[in-house]
Amino acid sequence: MKRNRAQRTIRTAVLATSVLILSLGLPASPVQADEQTPRVDLRVLIVSDGGPATEAIAAELDGAGTPYTVLDLGESGRPVIDAAFLADTVDGRPRAKYQAVVLPNDNPFPAGSQEMTALAAYEKAYGIPQVDAYTYARPQAGLEYPVNGGYAGPVDGITAEITTAGKAGPFGYLKGSFTFEDNSPSIDESWGFLSRPRAGADFTTYVDAPIPGRTTRGSLIGEYRHDGRRELVVTFVANQYQQQFRLLARGIVDWMTQGIRLGYARNYLSVHVDDVFASDDRWDTALNCTPGDVDCQPGQGTPHPIRMTPDDVQHAVEWSDARGLTLDLAYNGGGSVEYREDHGGADPLADRFVADRTAFRWINHTYDHPYLGCEQDISVVPWKCTTNPDGSTRYVTQAEISRQIADNRQWAEQAGLPLESSELVTGEHSGLKLLPQQPDDNPNLAPALADNQVAWLGSDNSRDPVQRQVGPALTVSRYPMNVFYNVGRAAEQVDEYNWIYTSRAQGGSGICEDSATTTCLDAPLDTATGYTDYIVPLEAQIAMGHVLGNDPRPHFIHQSNLAEDRIAYPVLDRILDQYSALYADNAPLVNLRMKDIGAELRERASWRKALQAGRVTAYRIGDEVTVTAPQDVAVSATMPSGTTQVLPSGDATFGLPYARTVSGRVSAAAGQDSVTLSLPTAPAAATTPRGIAPAPARTAPRAPVPEGVAEPVAPGAER
Repeated sequence: MKRNRAQRTIRTAVLATSVLILSLGLPASPVQADEQTPRVDLRVLIVSDGGPATEAIAAELDGAGTPYTVLDLGESGRPVIDAAFLADTVDGRPRAKYQAVVLPNDNPFPAGSQEMTALAAYEKAYGIPQVDAYTYARPQAGLEYPVNGGYAGPVDGITAEITTAGKAGPFGYLKGSFTFEDNSPSIDESWGFLSRPRAGADFTTYVDAPIPGRTTRGSLIGEYRHDGRRELVVTFVANQYQQQFRLLARGIVDWMTQGIRLGYARNYLSVHVDDVFASDDRWDTALNCTPGDVDCQPGQGTPHPIRMTPDDVQHAVEWSDARGLTLDLAYNGGGSVEYREDHGGADPLADRFVADRTAFRWINHTYDHPYLGCEQDISVVPWKCTTNPDGSTRYVTQAEISRQIADNRQWAEQAGLPLESSELVTGEHSGLKLLPQQPDDNPNLAPALADNQVAWLGSDNSRDPVQRQVGPALTVSRYPMNVFYNVGRAAEQVDEYNWIYTSRAQGGSGICEDSATTTCLDAPLDTATGYTDYIVPLEAQIAMGHVLGNDPRPHFIHQSNLAEDRIAYPVLDRILDQYSALYADNAPLVNLRMKDIGAELRERASWRKALQAGRVTAYRIGDEVTVTAPQDVAVSATMPSGTTQVLPSGDATFGLPYARTVSGRVSAAAGQDSVTLSLPTAPAAATTPRGIAPAPARTAPRAPVPEGVAEPVAPGAER
């Protein structure tokens, strides 16, 4: 029935397109053209000049699992863009090989180029949208020159606005206004052009901003329709790490794919709190180390542990409920047992947590939080692995690792905690390799995981970022936040931060001077204001980069950060407040538990492997999408709302709603060799623009490091 509906849709729209295909010399079917609706493959063509704008779009597609082909204009011997490169026939049916075209600007070819002519003909014939990743404002792109009442220059710090058309169209997942990054007053981080549409041009502005020195506004992103073609005209340059691009990337991709593509993206935030029920050693501001931990010499200083109170639990419950974010608590049951032994059998903290247990998710963090890798020799700083008489490394035994897992699980069962027993985070992520002291996993770790049916094992993203197999378990990389485990007060955090991130001449450790990746502070932070004014904004910025990057990996802090000054909350509040100000209700933060994050990472890896191996084929004909993939790989896709999956037993609703589309993973049913998705309506054959002018000379903004900032994770923050 669905195929018949598709055929009816096909016959109403195909005649004009087929005649156009023939007139332009593009491939046509050997049978009657008016009986064949073109097949459009779900793949994007990116024509790159090596600049950050096209690289940013490629990175967005790559992260979502959307297939694309890059043609590098600077590469010798590259394919020539002509009719045969862009289209052919399959089983007698005209085929468009690419569903969208991304150019570095509105026309990156020499004047009179046959390649631009071929692209224009292809886009017009098959209704293929074109994105101008970063182009000059000019009449050929539907805009007035900037000298005619516009602006050309740095756009750092400008406040842009999603227009009414943008909200009704591709950027309807954003709430309204946002500000371009301005991280350094001495560096132009993003360059752009603000201009009004040319008189008479069929141009719709989606994102605009006030033109400096004027009362008018200029376009930053808009759709230009001309010559039977459609162009998305972007007049500012950004790289893949800048927040303005991350905010707009989804809309750019939605526009050029008409919301019909392989792969999908969400915005994720999960926060793990380690060492619950235990206590954390405190940073000594005089000794510049942590008494009781391995960064101090044995016996140096007096430990002053940090441990939450029942009031801290109440605050966590109320905060979580008010902010709509469930915290994942990695607990050590032995910490409560020890506390009861030292306090006449009483532990008000554990009692309160148990009473409020359903307000949180719970993760096994081992019973006593021991180091489960090699046996440590802590008589030296830094510590080293002890060795056997034959020189081999001496490791913690399988029996001890298994006991730590099982005893903590049993403690949770007795306390009635709603535990997911397949999840585990070892103390300090120990047992896993740790450079330089322990270059290999503890060989006893994998069998201990098998003994206890552990399927998901937490790892530290700063040293083990790629999901990998450890015995029966897959790792789930976690982002350490630079809110240190060994501080409960803001002043302690700033003091330790200064020690790590200032030079020796300024009284710091000089670690930043010795590192190739760490940037030293210009001057020590004020212990009274440095946390609020510097560290909180910086840590929120780093985390927001992950949140907006379709990255499900969790962040982790420690129970000490929810105690005393409760210094974790300002960072988390800033993240949540910024997100709420930017995104509409149709794009909520996704808060997954650890096993679901692990499964998401596993499915992404499987999908990416199939794409890279060329084992996925996807195309649209009229209002049907067909995807063929390996039997053991679920198809990842984003489609318009109302899309259904065609099954032998009847159509089923496809995907879950997110950001005004639906998306998810599906597999073919028994007896089917492919996934068939039926669209709610056949997308109309798009007609649209072309452009000609070369790009302006200035195309490269300052490129921040992948985390978006220069600050790394501090030593010891991974505990």
